[in-house]
Amino acid sequence: MSTSLADLITAMGQKARASSRLCASAGPAVKEKALLRLASLLEENEAAILAANATDTAAAEERGITGPRLARLRLTPGIIGEMAAACRELAAMPDIVGAQDSQWRRPNGLLVGRMRVPLGVIAMIFESRPNVTVDSAILCLKAGNAVILRGGSEALHSNLYLMGLIRTALKETGLPEDAAQLVPVADREAVPLLCGLDAFIDVMIPRGGEALIQRVSSLATMPVLKHDKGVCHAYIHKGADGPAAIPALVNAKAQRPATCNALECLLVHQEEAAAFLPLLGAAMREAGVSLRACSAALPLLLPSGVEALPAAETDFGKEFGDLILAVKIVSSLDEAMEHIARFGSRHTEVIFTGDLAAANRFTREVDASMVGVNVSTRFNDGGQLGLGAEIGISTSKLHAYGPMGLRELTTTKFVVLGNGQARA
Repeated sequence: MSTSLADLITAMGQKARASSRLCASAGPAVKEKALLRLASLLEENEAAILAANATDTAAAEERGITGPRLARLRLTPGIIGEMAAACRELAAMPDIVGAQDSQWRRPNGLLVGRMRVPLGVIAMIFESRPNVTVDSAILCLKAGNAVILRGGSEALHSNLYLMGLIRTALKETGLPEDAAQLVPVADREAVPLLCGLDAFIDVMIPRGGEALIQRVSSLATMPVLKHDKGVCHAYIHKGADGPAAIPALVNAKAQRPATCNALECLLVHQEEAAAFLPLLGAAMREAGVSLRACSAALPLLLPSGVEALPAAETDFGKEFGDLILAVKIVSSLDEAMEHIARFGSRHTEVIFTGDLAAANRFTREVDASMVGVNVSTRFNDGGQLGLGAEIGISTSKLHAYGPMGLRELTTTKFVVLGNGQARA
Protein backbone atom coordinates (compact mmCIF):
# COMPACT_ATOMS: atom_id res chain seq x y z
CA MET A 1 0.00 0.00 0.00
CA SER A 2 1.41 3.35 -1.06
CA THR A 3 2.52 5.62 1.77
CA SER A 4 1.70 8.63 -0.40
CA LEU A 5 -1.86 7.36 -0.93
CA ALA A 6 -2.27 6.78 2.81
CA ASP A 7 -1.02 10.31 3.46
CA LEU A 8 -3.42 11.70 0.84
CA ILE A 9 -6.45 9.97 2.36
CA THR A 10 -5.49 10.98 5.90
CA ALA A 11 -5.04 14.60 4.81
CA MET A 12 -8.46 14.53 3.17
CA GLY A 13 -9.98 13.31 6.43
CA GLN A 14 -8.26 16.03 8.42
CA LYS A 15 -9.43 18.76 6.03
CA ALA A 16 -12.97 17.36 6.03
CA ARG A 17 -13.10 17.36 9.85
CA ALA A 18 -11.93 20.97 10.03
CA SER A 19 -14.41 22.00 7.33
CA SER A 20 -17.29 20.17 8.99
CA ARG A 21 -17.19 22.49 11.98
CA LEU A 22 -17.53 25.50 9.68
CA CYS A 23 -20.34 23.85 7.71
CA ALA A 24 -22.25 23.04 10.88
CA SER A 25 -22.30 26.72 11.85
CA ALA A 26 -23.04 28.06 8.35
CA GLY A 27 -26.33 29.90 8.06
CA PRO A 28 -29.12 29.02 5.62
CA ALA A 29 -28.41 31.99 3.33
CA VAL A 30 -24.82 31.07 2.52
CA LYS A 31 -25.73 27.43 1.82
CA GLU A 32 -28.56 28.54 -0.43
CA LYS A 33 -26.19 30.86 -2.29
CA ALA A 34 -23.67 28.05 -2.83
CA LEU A 35 -26.32 25.69 -4.20
CA LEU A 36 -27.68 28.28 -6.60
CA ARG A 37 -24.16 29.11 -7.79
CA LEU A 38 -23.50 25.42 -8.43
CA ALA A 39 -26.71 25.15 -10.47
CA SER A 40 -25.48 27.98 -12.70
CA LEU A 41 -22.00 26.47 -13.01
CA LEU A 42 -23.45 23.14 -14.13
CA GLU A 43 -25.46 24.82 -16.86
CA GLU A 44 -22.63 27.11 -17.94
CA ASN A 45 -20.18 24.21 -18.22
CA GLU A 46 -22.45 21.65 -19.88
CA ALA A 47 -20.15 21.16 -22.89
CA ALA A 48 -17.08 20.58 -20.71
CA ILE A 49 -18.98 18.14 -18.47
CA LEU A 50 -20.11 16.15 -21.51
CA ALA A 51 -16.56 16.16 -22.89
CA ALA A 52 -15.15 14.73 -19.64
CA ASN A 53 -17.93 12.14 -19.59
CA ALA A 54 -17.21 11.22 -23.21
CA THR A 55 -13.64 10.37 -22.17
CA ASP A 56 -15.02 8.01 -19.52
CA THR A 57 -17.61 6.37 -21.76
CA ALA A 58 -15.11 5.85 -24.58
CA ALA A 59 -12.69 4.13 -22.19
CA ALA A 60 -15.55 2.03 -20.80
CA GLU A 61 -16.56 0.87 -24.27
CA GLU A 62 -12.96 -0.08 -25.01
CA ARG A 63 -13.04 -2.22 -21.86
CA GLY A 64 -16.18 -3.98 -23.12
CA ILE A 65 -18.67 -2.24 -20.85
CA THR A 66 -22.09 -2.15 -22.55
CA GLY A 67 -25.81 -2.05 -21.85
CA PRO A 68 -27.11 -0.86 -18.46
CA ARG A 69 -23.59 -0.43 -17.02
CA LEU A 70 -22.70 1.96 -19.82
CA ALA A 71 -26.07 3.70 -19.50
CA ARG A 72 -25.43 4.35 -15.81
CA LEU A 73 -22.13 6.00 -16.70
CA ARG A 74 -23.38 8.26 -19.48
CA LEU A 75 -24.34 11.89 -18.83
CA THR A 76 -26.70 13.82 -21.11
CA PRO A 77 -27.87 17.44 -21.27
CA GLY A 78 -31.08 16.23 -19.62
CA ILE A 79 -29.23 14.67 -16.68
CA ILE A 80 -27.13 17.81 -16.25
CA GLY A 81 -30.35 19.82 -16.24
CA GLU A 82 -31.74 17.50 -13.55
CA MET A 83 -28.63 18.07 -11.41
CA ALA A 84 -29.02 21.84 -11.71
CA ALA A 85 -32.72 21.57 -10.89
CA ALA A 86 -31.89 19.47 -7.82
CA CYS A 87 -29.53 22.22 -6.62
CA ARG A 88 -32.27 24.84 -6.94
CA GLU A 89 -34.91 22.62 -5.35
CA LEU A 90 -32.66 21.89 -2.39
CA ALA A 91 -31.73 25.56 -2.03
CA ALA A 92 -35.42 26.41 -1.68
CA MET A 93 -36.08 23.80 1.02
CA PRO A 94 -36.16 24.82 4.70
CA ASP A 95 -32.85 24.47 6.54
CA ILE A 96 -33.39 21.94 9.32
CA VAL A 97 -30.01 22.36 11.04
CA GLY A 98 -30.58 23.84 14.51
CA ALA A 99 -34.34 23.22 14.41
CA GLN A 100 -36.00 21.85 17.54
CA ASP A 101 -37.76 18.55 16.84
CA SER A 102 -39.56 18.57 20.16
CA GLN A 103 -39.47 20.23 23.57
CA TRP A 104 -40.94 19.45 26.99
CA ARG A 105 -40.68 20.70 30.56
CA ARG A 106 -39.71 18.45 33.46
CA PRO A 107 -41.26 18.69 36.96
CA ASN A 108 -38.08 20.35 38.25
CA GLY A 109 -38.46 23.17 35.73
CA LEU A 110 -35.87 21.99 33.19
CA LEU A 111 -36.80 22.65 29.57
CA VAL A 112 -35.60 19.69 27.47
CA GLY A 113 -35.45 19.73 23.68
CA ARG A 114 -34.04 17.77 20.76
CA MET A 115 -32.14 19.81 18.18
CA ARG A 116 -31.29 18.73 14.62
CA VAL A 117 -27.51 18.71 14.06
CA PRO A 118 -25.26 17.48 11.22
CA LEU A 119 -23.74 14.01 11.30
CA GLY A 120 -20.29 15.56 10.76
CA VAL A 121 -18.10 14.01 8.07
CA ILE A 122 -19.75 11.60 5.65
CA ALA A 123 -17.77 9.37 3.30
CA MET A 124 -19.47 7.74 0.35
CA ILE A 125 -18.10 5.03 -1.91
CA PHE A 126 -20.15 4.49 -5.05
CA GLU A 127 -20.04 3.09 -8.56
CA SER A 128 -20.86 4.52 -12.01
CA ARG A 129 -23.51 7.32 -12.07
CA PRO A 130 -21.48 10.56 -12.09
CA ASN A 131 -24.62 12.53 -11.16
CA VAL A 132 -24.36 10.91 -7.70
CA THR A 133 -21.32 13.15 -7.12
CA VAL A 134 -23.48 16.27 -7.29
CA ASP A 135 -26.58 14.81 -5.61
CA SER A 136 -24.57 13.49 -2.66
CA ALA A 137 -22.46 16.60 -2.18
CA ILE A 138 -25.35 19.07 -2.21
CA LEU A 139 -27.36 17.04 0.27
CA CYS A 140 -24.46 16.70 2.68
CA LEU A 141 -23.67 20.41 2.44
CA LYS A 142 -27.29 21.54 2.91
CA ALA A 143 -27.43 19.35 6.03
CA GLY A 144 -24.26 21.01 7.37
CA ASN A 145 -21.91 18.08 6.77
CA ALA A 146 -18.56 17.73 5.05
CA VAL A 147 -18.30 14.93 2.50
CA ILE A 148 -15.57 12.75 0.99
CA LEU A 149 -16.57 10.89 -2.17
CA ARG A 150 -14.88 7.95 -3.83
CA GLY A 151 -16.51 7.16 -7.19
CA GLY A 152 -15.82 4.28 -9.52
CA SER A 153 -12.70 4.36 -11.67
CA GLU A 154 -14.87 4.22 -14.80
CA ALA A 155 -16.28 7.71 -14.02
CA LEU A 156 -13.10 9.39 -12.76
CA HIS A 157 -12.89 12.19 -15.36
CA SER A 158 -16.58 13.05 -15.00
CA ASN A 159 -16.43 13.03 -11.22
CA LEU A 160 -13.28 15.15 -11.07
CA TYR A 161 -14.80 17.81 -13.29
CA LEU A 162 -18.07 17.88 -11.34
CA MET A 163 -16.23 18.07 -8.02
CA GLY A 164 -14.21 21.00 -9.37
CA LEU A 165 -17.47 22.87 -10.00
CA ILE A 166 -18.75 22.03 -6.52
CA ARG A 167 -15.58 23.31 -4.88
CA THR A 168 -15.68 26.46 -7.01
CA ALA A 169 -19.24 27.17 -5.86
CA LEU A 170 -18.19 26.69 -2.22
CA LYS A 171 -15.15 28.93 -2.51
CA GLU A 172 -16.99 31.70 -4.36
CA THR A 173 -19.74 31.84 -1.73
CA GLY A 174 -17.57 31.77 1.39
CA LEU A 175 -17.87 28.13 2.42
CA PRO A 176 -14.77 25.94 2.88
CA GLU A 177 -14.00 24.23 -0.41
CA ASP A 178 -12.62 21.22 1.48
CA ALA A 179 -16.14 20.55 2.74
CA ALA A 180 -16.51 18.56 -0.50
CA GLN A 181 -13.65 16.32 -1.66
CA LEU A 182 -13.25 13.53 -4.19
CA VAL A 183 -10.56 10.87 -3.99
CA PRO A 184 -8.63 11.86 -7.14
CA VAL A 185 -7.12 8.47 -8.00
CA ALA A 186 -8.54 5.15 -9.18
CA ASP A 187 -6.37 3.05 -6.84
CA ARG A 188 -8.57 0.39 -5.18
CA GLU A 189 -6.48 0.67 -2.00
CA ALA A 190 -8.23 3.99 -1.32
CA VAL A 191 -11.28 2.02 -0.14
CA PRO A 192 -9.70 0.26 2.89
CA LEU A 193 -7.86 3.47 3.77
CA LEU A 194 -11.13 5.42 3.88
CA CYS A 195 -12.83 2.61 5.80
CA GLY A 196 -10.18 2.84 8.52
CA LEU A 197 -10.41 6.61 8.93
CA ASP A 198 -12.83 6.63 11.85
CA ALA A 199 -10.79 9.36 13.56
CA PHE A 200 -12.19 11.80 10.99
CA ILE A 201 -15.17 10.12 9.28
CA ASP A 202 -18.44 9.75 11.22
CA VAL A 203 -20.54 7.73 8.77
CA MET A 204 -19.72 5.57 5.74
CA ILE A 205 -22.25 5.07 2.93
CA PRO A 206 -21.49 2.42 0.28
CA ARG A 207 -23.70 2.56 -2.82
CA GLY A 208 -23.29 0.02 -5.57
CA GLY A 209 -23.18 -3.70 -6.23
CA GLU A 210 -23.35 -6.44 -3.63
CA ALA A 211 -19.60 -7.03 -3.68
CA LEU A 212 -18.89 -3.36 -2.90
CA ILE A 213 -21.41 -3.30 -0.05
CA GLN A 214 -19.95 -6.43 1.52
CA ARG A 215 -16.38 -5.21 1.20
CA VAL A 216 -17.06 -1.81 2.72
CA SER A 217 -19.19 -3.27 5.52
CA SER A 218 -16.43 -5.71 6.47
CA LEU A 219 -13.69 -3.07 6.43
CA ALA A 220 -15.39 -0.01 7.93
CA THR A 221 -14.44 1.02 11.47
CA MET A 222 -17.24 3.61 11.58
CA PRO A 223 -21.03 3.15 11.32
CA VAL A 224 -22.22 2.08 7.85
CA LEU A 225 -25.48 3.08 6.18
CA LYS A 226 -25.98 0.47 3.46
CA HIS A 227 -27.45 1.28 0.07
CA ASP A 228 -27.76 -2.41 -0.79
CA LYS A 229 -29.03 -4.17 -3.88
CA GLY A 230 -32.63 -3.70 -4.99
CA VAL A 231 -34.47 -6.99 -5.46
CA CYS A 232 -37.93 -5.44 -5.74
CA HIS A 233 -41.18 -7.43 -5.99
CA ALA A 234 -44.75 -6.74 -7.03
CA TYR A 235 -47.61 -9.05 -6.10
CA ILE A 236 -50.94 -9.31 -7.94
CA HIS A 237 -53.46 -10.40 -5.29
CA LYS A 238 -56.66 -12.23 -6.09
CA GLY A 239 -59.38 -9.83 -7.20
CA ALA A 240 -56.87 -7.16 -8.30
CA ASP A 241 -57.66 -5.01 -11.32
CA GLY A 242 -55.11 -6.61 -13.62
CA PRO A 243 -55.44 -4.29 -16.65
CA ALA A 244 -55.08 -1.23 -14.39
CA ALA A 245 -51.88 -2.68 -12.89
CA ILE A 246 -50.13 -3.19 -16.26
CA PRO A 247 -48.92 0.43 -16.84
CA ALA A 248 -47.40 0.61 -13.35
CA LEU A 249 -45.65 -2.74 -13.82
CA VAL A 250 -44.21 -1.75 -17.20
CA ASN A 251 -43.05 1.51 -15.64
CA ALA A 252 -41.49 -0.37 -12.72
CA LYS A 253 -39.52 -2.72 -14.98
CA ALA A 254 -38.81 -0.82 -18.18
CA GLN A 255 -38.51 2.91 -17.41
CA ARG A 256 -34.97 2.62 -16.00
CA PRO A 257 -34.17 -1.08 -15.54
CA ALA A 258 -30.68 -0.46 -14.15
CA THR A 259 -31.88 1.46 -11.08
CA CYS A 260 -32.17 -0.10 -7.65
CA ASN A 261 -35.95 0.56 -7.49
CA ALA A 262 -36.70 -1.26 -10.74
CA LEU A 263 -38.99 -4.29 -10.53
CA GLU A 264 -37.13 -7.62 -10.60
CA CYS A 265 -39.81 -10.21 -9.74
CA LEU A 266 -43.57 -10.38 -10.22
CA LEU A 267 -45.73 -12.69 -8.10
CA VAL A 268 -49.24 -13.50 -9.32
CA HIS A 269 -52.05 -15.16 -7.37
CA GLN A 270 -53.08 -18.41 -9.01
CA GLU A 271 -56.70 -17.26 -9.37
CA GLU A 272 -55.56 -14.28 -11.51
CA ALA A 273 -52.87 -16.00 -13.57
CA ALA A 274 -54.93 -17.23 -16.55
CA ALA A 275 -56.50 -13.83 -17.23
CA PHE A 276 -53.62 -11.61 -16.19
CA LEU A 277 -50.44 -13.21 -17.54
CA PRO A 278 -51.35 -12.96 -21.27
CA LEU A 279 -51.93 -9.22 -20.75
CA LEU A 280 -48.63 -8.91 -18.93
CA GLY A 281 -46.79 -10.83 -21.65
CA ALA A 282 -48.12 -8.58 -24.43
CA ALA A 283 -47.22 -5.42 -22.51
CA MET A 284 -43.74 -6.63 -21.64
CA ARG A 285 -43.15 -7.73 -25.24
CA GLU A 286 -43.91 -4.18 -26.40
CA ALA A 287 -41.50 -2.82 -23.76
CA GLY A 288 -38.70 -5.16 -24.87
CA VAL A 289 -38.70 -7.11 -21.60
CA SER A 290 -37.65 -10.76 -21.44
CA LEU A 291 -39.29 -12.99 -18.81
CA ARG A 292 -38.01 -15.81 -16.61
CA ALA A 293 -41.13 -17.71 -15.61
CA CYS A 294 -41.96 -20.58 -13.28
CA SER A 295 -43.33 -23.77 -14.86
CA ALA A 296 -46.94 -22.78 -14.15
CA ALA A 297 -46.60 -19.28 -15.58
CA LEU A 298 -44.60 -20.09 -18.72
CA PRO A 299 -47.40 -21.67 -20.83
CA LEU A 300 -49.68 -18.73 -20.01
CA LEU A 301 -47.10 -16.23 -21.23
CA LEU A 302 -45.78 -17.82 -24.43
CA PRO A 303 -48.92 -17.25 -26.57
CA SER A 304 -48.44 -13.47 -26.15
CA GLY A 305 -45.22 -13.63 -28.16
CA VAL A 306 -43.07 -12.31 -25.33
CA GLU A 307 -39.59 -13.77 -24.94
CA ALA A 308 -40.00 -16.10 -21.97
CA LEU A 309 -37.66 -18.78 -20.67
CA PRO A 310 -38.02 -21.26 -17.82
CA ALA A 311 -36.88 -19.66 -14.58
CA ALA A 312 -33.88 -21.08 -12.79
CA GLU A 313 -33.84 -21.05 -9.00
CA THR A 314 -31.15 -18.36 -9.16
CA ASP A 315 -33.51 -16.04 -11.07
CA PHE A 316 -35.44 -15.47 -7.85
CA GLY A 317 -33.59 -13.07 -5.57
CA LYS A 318 -31.55 -11.77 -8.50
CA GLU A 319 -31.06 -8.08 -9.29
CA PHE A 320 -31.02 -8.26 -13.10
CA GLY A 321 -30.42 -4.55 -13.67
CA ASP A 322 -31.69 -5.13 -17.20
CA LEU A 323 -34.90 -5.65 -19.19
CA ILE A 324 -35.45 -9.05 -17.58
CA LEU A 325 -38.25 -9.93 -15.14
CA ALA A 326 -38.83 -13.08 -13.09
CA VAL A 327 -42.45 -14.27 -12.83
CA LYS A 328 -43.91 -16.75 -10.37
CA ILE A 329 -47.44 -17.94 -9.56
CA VAL A 330 -48.29 -18.21 -5.85
CA SER A 331 -51.26 -19.68 -4.04
CA SER A 332 -51.89 -17.00 -1.44
CA LEU A 333 -50.88 -13.69 0.13
CA ASP A 334 -48.96 -15.67 2.73
CA GLU A 335 -46.92 -17.48 0.06
CA ALA A 336 -46.19 -14.16 -1.64
CA MET A 337 -44.95 -12.64 1.60
CA GLU A 338 -42.89 -15.72 2.38
CA HIS A 339 -41.26 -15.47 -1.06
CA ILE A 340 -40.47 -11.79 -0.48
CA ALA A 341 -39.03 -12.52 2.96
CA ARG A 342 -36.77 -15.19 1.46
CA PHE A 343 -35.63 -13.46 -1.72
CA GLY A 344 -36.15 -9.73 -1.15
CA SER A 345 -33.46 -7.25 -0.20
CA ARG A 346 -35.64 -5.02 2.05
CA HIS A 347 -35.68 -2.33 -0.63
CA THR A 348 -39.13 -1.94 -2.26
CA GLU A 349 -42.16 -4.23 -2.28
CA VAL A 350 -45.66 -3.49 -3.65
CA ILE A 351 -49.04 -5.18 -3.80
CA PHE A 352 -51.82 -4.65 -6.33
CA THR A 353 -55.19 -5.20 -4.71
CA GLY A 354 -58.58 -3.72 -3.97
CA ASP A 355 -58.81 -5.68 -0.72
CA LEU A 356 -58.14 -3.33 2.20
CA ALA A 357 -57.42 -6.17 4.62
CA ALA A 358 -54.82 -7.65 2.27
CA ALA A 359 -53.25 -4.23 1.70
CA ASN A 360 -53.06 -3.63 5.45
CA ARG A 361 -51.44 -7.02 6.09
CA PHE A 362 -48.92 -6.47 3.30
CA THR A 363 -47.87 -2.99 4.42
CA ARG A 364 -47.67 -4.07 8.06
CA GLU A 365 -45.90 -7.41 7.68
CA VAL A 366 -43.55 -7.00 4.71
CA ASP A 367 -40.12 -5.76 5.80
CA ALA A 368 -38.83 -3.23 3.25
CA SER A 369 -37.74 0.38 3.23
CA MET A 370 -40.85 1.21 1.16
CA VAL A 371 -44.02 -0.83 0.80
CA GLY A 372 -46.66 0.32 -1.66
CA VAL A 373 -50.21 -0.43 -2.71
CA ASN A 374 -51.17 -0.16 -6.40
CA VAL A 375 -48.07 1.84 -7.38
CA SER A 376 -44.83 1.39 -9.32
CA THR A 377 -41.74 0.39 -7.36
CA ARG A 378 -40.04 3.40 -8.99
CA PHE A 379 -41.62 5.69 -6.39
CA ASN A 380 -39.04 4.67 -3.79
CA ASP A 381 -36.98 7.77 -4.51
CA GLY A 382 -36.27 10.84 -2.41
CA GLY A 383 -37.58 13.26 -5.02
CA GLN A 384 -40.75 11.26 -5.63
CA LEU A 385 -41.47 11.02 -1.90
CA GLY A 386 -40.99 14.74 -1.33
CA LEU A 387 -37.55 14.63 0.31
CA GLY A 388 -35.78 16.49 -2.50
CA ALA A 389 -32.59 14.78 -3.70
CA GLU A 390 -31.34 11.67 -1.92
CA ILE A 391 -27.90 10.36 -1.11
CA GLY A 392 -29.11 6.78 -1.38
CA ILE A 393 -31.73 4.34 -0.14
CA SER A 394 -30.81 2.72 3.14
CA THR A 395 -31.72 -0.94 3.41
CA SER A 396 -30.42 -1.10 6.97
CA LYS A 397 -32.53 0.23 9.85
CA LEU A 398 -30.00 2.26 11.85
CA HIS A 399 -30.24 5.19 11.65
CA ALA A 400 -32.29 5.51 8.47
CA TYR A 401 -34.54 3.16 6.48
CA GLY A 402 -35.41 4.15 2.93
CA PRO A 403 -34.41 7.23 0.93
CA MET A 404 -31.90 9.39 2.80
CA GLY A 405 -32.66 13.06 2.34
CA LEU A 406 -31.81 16.07 4.47
CA ARG A 407 -33.40 14.79 7.67
CA GLU A 408 -31.59 11.45 7.40
CA LEU A 409 -28.24 13.26 7.06
CA THR A 410 -28.70 14.84 10.46
CA THR A 411 -29.17 13.48 13.95
CA THR A 412 -30.45 15.04 17.16
CA LYS A 413 -28.78 16.20 20.34
CA PHE A 414 -30.45 17.13 23.62
CA VAL A 415 -30.53 20.78 24.62
CA VAL A 416 -31.39 21.36 28.27
CA LEU A 417 -32.28 24.83 29.64
CA GLY A 418 -32.45 25.49 33.35
CA ASN A 419 -32.04 28.19 35.99
CA GLY A 420 -29.53 26.62 38.34
CA GLN A 421 -31.12 23.21 39.01
CA ALA A 422 -28.93 20.56 40.67
CA ARG A 423 -29.75 16.86 40.50
CA ALA A 424 -31.15 15.42 43.71
